[in-house]
Amino acid sequence: MKICVVGCGAIGGIFAAHLARVDGVEVYAYDVWKEHIQAISERGLQLTGAANFTARIRATTNAHEIPPCDFGIIATKSTHTLRAIGETAHLFSEKSPVCSVQNGVGNEEILAAHVRKVIRGTTFPAGHVIAPGQVGFDINGDTWLGPFEPTHTPFAQVQQLAELLNRGGLSVIPLQDARGAQWTKLIFNASTNPVGALTLLHHGAATRFAPTGDLFNALIDEGLAVAQALGIPLHGDPRELVQKGARAPGQHKASMLQDILAKRPTEVDFMNGAIVHWGEQTGVPTPLHRALWALVKGLEHSWTEPL
Repeated sequence: MKICVVGCGAIGGIFAAHLARVDGVEVYAYDVWKEHIQAISERGLQLTGAANFTARIRATTNAHEIPPCDFGIIATKSTHTLRAIGETAHLFSEKSPVCSVQNGVGNEEILAAHVRKVIRGTTFPAGHVIAPGQVGFDINGDTWLGPFEPTHTPFAQVQQLAELLNRGGLSVIPLQDARGAQWTKLIFNASTNPVGALTLLHHGAATRFAPTGDLFNALIDEGLAVAQALGIPLHGDPRELVQKGARAPGQHKASMLQDILAKRPTEVDFMNGAIVHWGEQTGVPTPLHRALWALVKGLEHSWTEPL
């Protein structure tokens, strides 16, 4: 069994390392960060935090060095999905599903334009890259996988990938319909990430500070209204996820805050932008999400030294 993890940063590293512990599975990691790949090749991929071990992984910056794979896992930032699948689509046959475990919504549609079978994935573990070859596993949690409906991916293949990940030590739940899980995390992410990014507050601090905590709740209300209009029953309560994240040890910085601090493009289009889009489609007002989307886009624009 050969599995390629595309994007071996925080989430990709967590998935790749756990899969590497499964007997009979060969894990290939593809990433464009040369120093990271070199460190993994020389010393292995080290996880610390919620899990502490070092995994030996075949890592490369050249996708043509990877043999055909039985499964793919796309763990890049959503802003890199198109490039990532464009460079790796040749690794997957018509029978080889590719699974997104990325933030937001819209990634599966991009993947489905390049490969035949796609799995919709939603994951709650969180982490950060400490240094090349080292990933901090900040928050453990469940992952949900389900067929991406337009590609008619067999549920048996979803179950097979979930079983492998569970054998590696993660908690993965296969679902016939994973849209509810995906939208639960979307609403959670779109309500917390941009607030943390704009205020520079880590998740726990933003939750406990009354003005930003109240803003979280108001943003969640808008997202819930859009999901209801789409007829998507949620798989859990986004507010409980907010509190769970706030109780986690350490001072976890949301991925969008990490991007802002590094002056990297954020995933705001796939988060708040997606809620605004589907709000327009269903006639549900989303003024708060629209405002945060505009503010984050404006901050990104400021890095280009506009006239």
